[in-house]
Amino acid sequence: MSLKSPPQRRLKRRRRVRAKITGTAQRPRISIFRSNRGITAQLVDDIAGHTLAAVSWTEAELRGKAPMEQAGEAGRLLAQRAAAAGVTTAVFDRGGYQYHGRVKAFAEGVREGGVTV
Repeated sequence: MSLKSPPQRRLKRRRRVRAKITGTAQRPRISIFRSNRGITAQLVDDIAGHTLAAVSWTEAELRGKAPMEQAGEAGRLLAQRAAAAGVTTAVFDRGGYQYHGRVKAFAEGVREGGVTV
C-alpha cells in the first residue's frame, strides 16, 4: 500500500477529470486553481491551446477581500471577460478540488455573470 500526500491525491483526481473534459472555442474549459491565499482561473480552448480570458486573486479589484467574497467576485469578473471574448457557455473543470466553499462560490459567480456552466 502506498501512501500519497493530499497534493498527490488532488493531482490524480485532476488527471481523471481532465481525461473526460475538453474545452473548445465555442465551449471553453474553465480551469481553476485554489490556494490558501486566493483563487486563479482561466478560460481555455484546449484544441487551439489558447487561454481566452483569465482572472487572478492578485488583481487590484480582488485583493483584500474575504476569501468567499473574493471567489464570487472573481467568477463574475471572469464572466465579464468571457462575454468580451464572445463566450456564453463553458465547461467547469474543478481541478481536483471538492465542489464546495470557494470553488462553488466561484462557479456561482460565473453563472451570475451570465455564462452557462
